[in-house]
Amino acid sequence: MIQQSTFNFLKSVAENNNREWFKDHKQEHDAAREDVFQFAQDLIKGVSAFDSTVPKDLDPKTCVMRIYRDVRFSLDKLPYKTNFGIGISSLGKNFPGPGYYLHIQPGASFIAGGSWYPEANELKAIRQEIDYNTADWHHVIDQKDLINSFGELGPEHKLKTSPKGYPKDHPEMEYLKLKSFIFSKQLTDKELLKPSSPKDIAELAAKIFPFMVFLRKAIS
Repeated sequence: MIQQSTFNFLKSVAENNNREWFKDHKQEHDAAREDVFQFAQDLIKGVSAFDSTVPKDLDPKTCVMRIYRDVRFSLDKLPYKTNFGIGISSLGKNFPGPGYYLHIQPGASFIAGGSWYPEANELKAIRQEIDYNTADWHHVIDQKDLINSFGELGPEHKLKTSPKGYPKDHPEMEYLKLKSFIFSKQLTDKELLKPSSPKDIAELAAKIFPFMVFLRKAIS
């Protein structure tokens, strides 16, 4: 489980997002990061039990994202993130295709899985798989257990018009317009503070697994 002290640290970062404060509280950051490492290790074990592409001995340090922001090309110059992220795939946070992601942030945590803005060739392949194997696509995304836990496939990132090569009246057009293919579910702080939280979140990730298989097949 995530310790309350980790949430407290993230709240403090949000209130004191500057290098001087962070330097004075570096030990709190290091303790919170170690807590997230341990959580990631437990989560990796849970995910690897149903997804063989994730090694059970995957180093959690390859999965946990740094708290330092890259501000070189951003108008927002605040130096630190106010969350911890855990990316799980065969290569940890360096996703070679679809992956699982856990976002840890006070009042704004969530679990997600799928392909986040896949590269052009992968995006083209996913659209083609939806077009060619529509029945398989719906067999995966229409599963009641998946929908009951995660709702509909995230519609936020999509084209305004039909992608090149597909007619405007294609029956799957709303899916073909997507630029990301993600299922996500909000999590409360209380859910992450529970001793059973790594197991509970792994069980949620397992519901996304058939969707991951479809995406991997598409880009293979």
